[in-house]
Amino acid sequence: MTNMNFSARSVTDVAGAKTQCAVLPLFSGEKLSRGTRQLDKSAGGSVKAALALGDFSGKAGQTLMLPGTGGARRLLLIGCGEAKKFDRAAAMKFCQSIYKALSGTGAKDLMLHLADLKLKTADNTWLLSYLARHLVESSYRYTETVSKPKSPLKLNRVVVNTGGKIPATAAKTAMEQGKSIGLGINQARHLANLPGNICTPSYLAQQARKLARGNARVSVSVLEEKKMKELGMGSLLSVSAGSAQAAKLIVMHYQGARANQQPYVLVGKGITFDSGGISLKPGAKMDEMKFDMGGAASVFGTMHALVALGLPLNVVAIVAAAENMPSGTATKPGDVVTSMSGQTIEVLNTDAEGRLVLCDALTYAERFKPRAVIDIATLTGACVVALGSHATGLFANEDELAEQLLAAGTDSHDRAWRMPLWDDYQKQLDSNFADIANIGGPGGGSITAACFLSRFAKSYHWAHLDIAGSAWNAAPKGATGRPVALLTRYLMDRAGK
Repeated sequence: MTNMNFSARSVTDVAGAKTQCAVLPLFSGEKLSRGTRQLDKSAGGSVKAALALGDFSGKAGQTLMLPGTGGARRLLLIGCGEAKKFDRAAAMKFCQSIYKALSGTGAKDLMLHLADLKLKTADNTWLLSYLARHLVESSYRYTETVSKPKSPLKLNRVVVNTGGKIPATAAKTAMEQGKSIGLGINQARHLANLPGNICTPSYLAQQARKLARGNARVSVSVLEEKKMKELGMGSLLSVSAGSAQAAKLIVMHYQGARANQQPYVLVGKGITFDSGGISLKPGAKMDEMKFDMGGAASVFGTMHALVALGLPLNVVAIVAAAENMPSGTATKPGDVVTSMSGQTIEVLNTDAEGRLVLCDALTYAERFKPRAVIDIATLTGACVVALGSHATGLFANEDELAEQLLAAGTDSHDRAWRMPLWDDYQKQLDSNFADIANIGGPGGGSITAACFLSRFAKSYHWAHLDIAGSAWNAAPKGATGRPVALLTRYLMDRAGK
């Protein structure tokens, strides 16, 4: 994925420090810092000249590349706007500006002079974590099925001159955490971007075993259709009934704490391709239905980040993987299936299949006696209509869990918005021929989908993340890796890191 390395130290001789690019944050209307003055003097006043000419003003997001001096082969000025307005949103823009300015150059390393940034210590570590995450994310290139992939980012080494503002160890730790999250995001993007003829349920099972290989903390078990049938997972199996690809229930165990410590459980919707089944989708944009395993991809990405971080807690990841296809053996609208919980379901629409695989996975999760269960799914187009692509829809049966996830989303800028889960909506799922229907009509589609799932999650604290709008972009087309950052931050908070 990337071999980018991050380190930190305190440098006093800024002008003499060797780097292919010295990154200098400048605020509008502020005096130059000591380090920038050193470099400006070494460069014959080129920084002050650029300011005097109006070529650079320090406006937020503004960049200017100048010839190098001393030990620096390039000087990159990054505008940070007004110092009093330099908050986390501005810090993110600053990090993004670094990548944009360097992406077209041949610079293989950079040195960021952190002392120029007027931030509190806590926000400095946050900025460095986000910087590492953003640079790693930006280094992602899809290469699997293209003969001439996009050129990789040449940058492979980032050094931060802390200037004594924070300990070098704290700076490096923050960047390593950001790198781990970035790698997890890229893993999720990679899996979701793969075409459905490669990324099948069996392929996902292979990837789980690959993660466990040589990893003492990770173990994997894969339930085949025969075992699922014995367990009574008629709902999940109804989705794969029309496909030549066998369904898989993939279970990954991460043990970072005592064996008797209750785990957090992540459940991912892994529909590796969703044709809609007999309720066939329109042909336009059906290719994007390879992204319908975005929930499963985010679970894999979070597990990769978790392993890299070595968090001291226990996590069980369950991926309900299946392909939804039309055929003579496919489930039909009006069919009634029996879930693992014993509840019968009238399948009014075979394109509402995600909830059918998730409900059996949620029932299966009970055996782990979880502290909390979070399912992640590209579940409803209705959520896209409600929230667009910026926010993930969050539903929960417990307020504290909802608040924890919302806080993790805000901190990681992988944000969610809480939606109602009122009993008033449950009646829309009434059926004359089964205990529950799998759709609730046109009104509040994302809510009734969550209400459906809630009936299978009554024995534990549970949250549902509908990522139908946030899991991928239509233009340019590609997976986003969300909500890996949110989930990882949530687990880091639970582990006290």
